[in-house]
Amino acid sequence: MATLTPDQLEDLQGFIKDWLRHTGRTQADLRRVLRASSIRMPVLLEELLRVVTREGLAGLAQRLCDIEALWQGEDAGAPSEGALPAALDDSFGQLDLLLEEIRQIAPESPK
Repeated sequence: MATLTPDQLEDLQGFIKDWLRHTGRTQADLRRVLRASSIRMPVLLEELLRVVTREGLAGLAQRLCDIEALWQGEDAGAPSEGALPAALDDSFGQLDLLLEEIRQIAPESPK
């Protein structure tokens, strides 16, 4: 069963805040997708920690990538057409890199 240290939890919180800012999303957007009971950061982190407990760090990174893909799909359906904003495209690339790095350092967990 995976868990995060206090330092890792602080890093995750900082990452989530930066990610939301760069994608133009809010904690309310993340709450909806996680189906959390509140938009407060401790509640959102608790939901993400449940993912870590069940699926490990690779599962967390995959969940964040899935959320990013969902949001990009929603944005693609928006009235304005054209390329994705650079910040949105960059953040998705960062999540892919994070997932790849976690897969390299995290031991395989049984599924």
